[in-house]
Amino acid sequence: MRAGSKPPLACLPMDIGKVGLWQGVLDQHPSGRVREVVAELEQMGWPAVWIPEAVGRDPFVSASVMLEATSTLKVATGIAQIHARHPMTTAAAQKTVAEAFDNRFLLGIGVSHGPFVEGIRKLDYSKPYSYMVEYLDAMDGAMFMAAGPEESPPLVLAALGPKMLALAAERTAGAHPYFVPPEHTATAREIMGPDALLAPEQKVCLETDAEAARALARENMALYLGLPNYVNNLLRLGFTEQDVAEESDRLVDAIVAWGDEEAIRARIQAHHDAGADHVAVQVLAPRGELPLAQWRRLADALL
Repeated sequence: MRAGSKPPLACLPMDIGKVGLWQGVLDQHPSGRVREVVAELEQMGWPAVWIPEAVGRDPFVSASVMLEATSTLKVATGIAQIHARHPMTTAAAQKTVAEAFDNRFLLGIGVSHGPFVEGIRKLDYSKPYSYMVEYLDAMDGAMFMAAGPEESPPLVLAALGPKMLALAAERTAGAHPYFVPPEHTATAREIMGPDALLAPEQKVCLETDAEAARALARENMALYLGLPNYVNNLLRLGFTEQDVAEESDRLVDAIVAWGDEEAIRARIQAHHDAGADHVAVQVLAPRGELPLAQWRRLADALL
C-alpha cells in the first residue's frame, strides 16, 4: 500500500488505536495461558498487541492463537523476519490470517540483524536493503489461489535508517521502529512525510527508584546494544560510542521511560508530538514474568 493523501490511520483496515502493547514474554508461557492473557488484555481495553519473531514461536501461528481467543483485539507482528520464509509463503500466511480473523492482523516484516540471519540461520545478510526491495516485489507478485480477505491486508516495515524509512512510506502502510527515543520519531516523520503510519515501540518501567529502574533497563538493553543496526541508529541520533559501551544514564533514560504513570504518559505524548500515530508500549519485567498488574495500570492511565 503506497502512501497517499489519506490520514495515516486510514491506511489500515482496522483501528489499532494511538497506544498499543508490545510484548515478547508470552513466548515463555503455554499457549493455554496465552489465550487467557490476551483475553484479559482485550478486557483491559488494549486495542492492539505486537509480537516478535526471533528464536521463539512462529509469529503467524502465535497471532492466530491470540486472535482466536479474542474478538476485537488486533495482533501485529513486530516483526516477522523476511529471511525466515519465502515471500510467497509470507504473502499467503498474511492473507490466510487476515481472512480468518476479520482483518484484525497487521503484518510487520523486517530484515532483522546480521547475528540472527548469518549467525543463527546461516543465511546471507550482505545487502539487507536490496533484499527487502526484492522481497516486497515478490510479495506483490505472489500467486494466491484461495479465499482471501476482501481488502488487501496492510503491511508495515521495521525501519530505522533513512533508506528503509523512505521505503516503508513508499511501498507499505508505514513503519514500526524499535528501540528508539522520540527524537528518532521526529526524524522518521520528516523522512516519511505526513501520510504514512508511524508506530514506534517504547520501553517503559513502572519504577520510581532510579537505581532499580535503570538496572532493569540495562538488563533488557544489553542484547540490543550488541546489534549493529541499533548501535548505528543511536550514533546517528547523537549518542556516542562511550554511551553505548558504558550504557550511560543518558542513553538508558532515552530508550526506557521509567517512573510513575505520569512519567510514562509524558514519554508516550512526546512520541505523538514528534509525529507518531501509534506507540507500542513494552513493559519491562524480570525474564519470564507476566507484568499483568503493570499492563492493567497502564491501560487505566493511557487508554
